[in-house]
Amino acid sequence: MILGSIEAGGTKFVCAIGNENYQIKDKITIPTTTPEETLRKTADYFKKFAVDAIGIASFGPIEVRATAPNYGFITDTPKAGWQNTDFVGYLKSKINVPMFFTTDVNGSAYGEYVMSLLSNENIDSLVYYTIGTGVGGGAIIDGKLVGAQGHPEMGHVLLKRHPDDLNFTGVCPFHEDVLRV
Repeated sequence: MILGSIEAGGTKFVCAIGNENYQIKDKITIPTTTPEETLRKTADYFKKFAVDAIGIASFGPIEVRATAPNYGFITDTPKAGWQNTDFVGYLKSKINVPMFFTTDVNGSAYGEYVMSLLSNENIDSLVYYTIGTGVGGGAIIDGKLVGAQGHPEMGHVLLKRHPDDLNFTGVCPFHEDVLRV
């Protein structure tokens, strides 16, 4: 079985090919530019392989509810040009294989969980937090990802600004008014 993996970040996409034993056989890094260019290069990479399925962990916000009309979209993101991008739909139109779509932090949480299993650690639940462009969290409870029905609210954490950061513009647009006080 050949599995594809995409870690879709705001600055780069890391695409990889692996097997069912989580061994990476090939990978590539693609700069995140426009949706058209980045997704085309992503699809072109996976077309080189006979992939059986692709897992996608994406920056967001994204729509993860499979029953939603805009499932697979990057939605109201602050990433310029990426608002309302049909990520999964585009890839499916180029590579018709099963795809799993989740948040970037859920992807990281799942990776930590899998590595714990491969290391024979007895972990069935964990939370993965990251602080980068934003604050995000992913969770595994009893071996299952939390958030298949929507985004669990772990990322919108109010942080006190450092005085030197008053002109910082990388603020979550949904809470910009609160954070600029």
